[in-house]
Amino acid sequence: MSEGAARIGIRVALPTHLRALADVEPEVRVDLPWETPATARALFDELEARHPRLRGTIRHHDTGERRAYMRFFAGREDLSHEPPDAELPEAVVRGKEAFRVVGAIAGG
Repeated sequence: MSEGAARIGIRVALPTHLRALADVEPEVRVDLPWETPATARALFDELEARHPRLRGTIRHHDTGERRAYMRFFAGREDLSHEPPDAELPEAVVRGKEAFRVVGAIAGG
């Protein structure tokens, strides 16, 4: 394998409206270079680079912060309030679980 060829493949499950916008399957694979820390920031940077129509839909253009009604999960673990540079759970990095992006609903 050539230098830099090793990749971490992270499965990302997107909600219906974002799948339609990006014209992708319910789950997409995002590859990160092995030497890149597997964080939400790195994951979204790569996802938005591959699917530019998603820019600004999951996180704000200016700040990179999570949009108010977007939630992130690994299994049952809510990662929505984790810092964007926190390491993703091992089960996500190893591909055992998908990193799920969920559009929250408010109202009554």
